Amino acid sequence: MAVSLSKSTELELIRRAAAGDRLAAGELIRTHQAGVYGYILRMSGRPELAEDVVQEAFVRVITNLHRFDSRFRFSTWLFTIARRVFLNMIEKRRPCSDSDQVAESCAAQDLREVSDDRQDRGVWKDSVQHALMQLASDQREVVVLFHQHDWPIWLIASHLNMPEGTVKSHLHRGRSKLREFLASEVSLPGSPANLAADSSIGIWTRDESNPVVQPVRQPEVVVPRSAKQEQTRE
Repeated sequence: MAVSLSKSTELELIRRAAAGDRLAAGELIRTHQAGVYGYILRMSGRPELAEDVVQEAFVRVITNLHRFDSRFRFSTWLFTIARRVFLNMIEKRRPCSDSDQVAESCAAQDLREVSDDRQDRGVWKDSVQHALMQLASDQREVVVLFHQHDWPIWLIASHLNMPEGTVKSHLHRGRSKLREFLASEVSLPGSPANLAADSSIGIWTRDESNPVVQPVRQPEVVVPRSAKQEQTRE
């Protein structure tokens, strides 16, 4: 179950971690790593890639805590960094091309290859994940943020830098496609038992005690040195 911190407690941990307190940095990581890991796992379908992203994202976060603007949500800033790391890793694993159209095609092929790898650490026992990987990346991300992480439409729009109307459109189309995919796979072994029939919920329940996806293994993030510690060493 995800750990929740009050705003004041989280800001105090951020202040201490930015000043070089590794215990505070470790507490921030323990609080947020499960959410970031679940987000990237749903986006990629690959546990080992999600682990790499989480590790790199927290390295960047801890070493740049002095740049965090406390007027905003820390989790949103963290997810933005993790998303950037994820996209960069996907880009590096893709053949280079001067054509934007070809590049987009390669990106889609990358994700199709991921979705076809059903033996990857058993993650494809989850038919929701299989269905998610059939969606366009924007639709998949909107659905994941809205249903798995309970983000409101306005926050998703800000995170993805798109109009709220576009977010709603992606959410509507993504859910419709998911229902179609899941209906076609209802007889497959390993289909999750907690799919929600209630259209107000949409695709899956939000019961944290019985999550749709059980992470294969949550990564152990090594607490990096803060910017303050690096300056002290120099």
